[in-house]
Amino acid sequence: MPSPRTSGTRRLLGALAASLALVTASAGAGSASAPEPVSAAGPTASAGLREVMFVGNNWDGTADVIASRGDFHRIGRLNVIPDKEQRLREIRLNPIRLAYFLGVRSGPGEGHDQFVDDMYATPDGSSMVVSRPSFADVVSLDLRTGRINWRFPVAGYRSDHMAVSPDGSTVAVSASTANTVHVLDIATGRELGSFKTGDKPHENVFTSDGLLWNMSIGEVTTALDAPWLDWSKGDRKITVVDARTFRTVRVIDMRDRLDAFGRGDLSDAVRPLVFTPDEKKVYFQVSFLNGFLEYDVDSDRVTRLKNLPGNPATDPDRTTWVNDSRHHGLSISPDGAKLCVAGTMDDYVTVVDRETLTEGPLVPASKPYWATVSGDGRSCVISESGTDRVTAVDFATGRRVASVDVGDHPQRVRLARVPADWTGPAAG
Repeated sequence: MPSPRTSGTRRLLGALAASLALVTASAGAGSASAPEPVSAAGPTASAGLREVMFVGNNWDGTADVIASRGDFHRIGRLNVIPDKEQRLREIRLNPIRLAYFLGVRSGPGEGHDQFVDDMYATPDGSSMVVSRPSFADVVSLDLRTGRINWRFPVAGYRSDHMAVSPDGSTVAVSASTANTVHVLDIATGRELGSFKTGDKPHENVFTSDGLLWNMSIGEVTTALDAPWLDWSKGDRKITVVDARTFRTVRVIDMRDRLDAFGRGDLSDAVRPLVFTPDEKKVYFQVSFLNGFLEYDVDSDRVTRLKNLPGNPATDPDRTTWVNDSRHHGLSISPDGAKLCVAGTMDDYVTVVDRETLTEGPLVPASKPYWATVSGDGRSCVISESGTDRVTAVDFATGRRVASVDVGDHPQRVRLARVPADWTGPAAG
């Protein structure tokens, strides 16, 4: 795992983040534009599709396509920033955009540009839709040619996590500096609606009852990480909207729920979360916690806490933890019996029995940053951002079953479908 940043460096980055916040206050958050038509949409995918996984290599601007089960071998790679020079020219000509671009690099990017955060396939398997934080946009890329179908600049100066509706027709993306979520037609990039959130919207999740959940995490790049300064992180809440009208139907302030649970010392910045198959319970991670919590949807209460082991080698200085993440990455087996936890700053992944909350073996992993489920449902798949590989851990045994090398700093991993004969964009 890369050496943690020093406290002094983190405080410097916090100062930069604060200065950028002042720029926002004076210049406004910016507004979203209509999607830019770049080229005609490519040909529809051939009738035969194969299930794969998309792996976003955040720092080098590529996405690897790997098998969704078995040995998880790499099938091909896509350049998600074919328009890099054009975007950089635009940024350099706009002082405010340049300030934010550099702020993303020095803050959440850990000294690197963030070129790919999240990815999904269109239902016909012809295109990949990608959020690109440093370019503050979402693009659709033709999988056959690698060319851009459409581009949607988000409000503000950074795009973040996405989610796709159950029918695959819409994609929601967090515009983190504008406290906004945009919902787009996945085929055309046309904005269908948007809604406001708490500070720094992050994870989005669609549920089967026609709702869309957004979790805002507040400021995670400042050095104000002591528990008594948690209030300085901003307005963090879960915003639940109707996925058709985008009207808010519920707001959940986890601060109140954590206080009622007797854990007022915990951050209320909800990071990755998963629902049980019946969507009655939510398991979620929060900033600075080595573990996770259980929330009962119907009773609106935090019901259990699971603390996971700390790594003795982990620096206890909270300002060295990447973007306030002690553990960042959570998935659940299809039957709801097992949880898989990425222990990001503790350098391991473990499978936890959901009924007893007993953890299995601590499988060594280098800065694991995300967790999802394999195509056959048998494995938890994590991104090891510290060693540039993806690793699968068996839900039944808790043991590593496969690893595959990918690009620089993999983060999000998503199931997708692509043409059965796809091995990468055509040359030329």
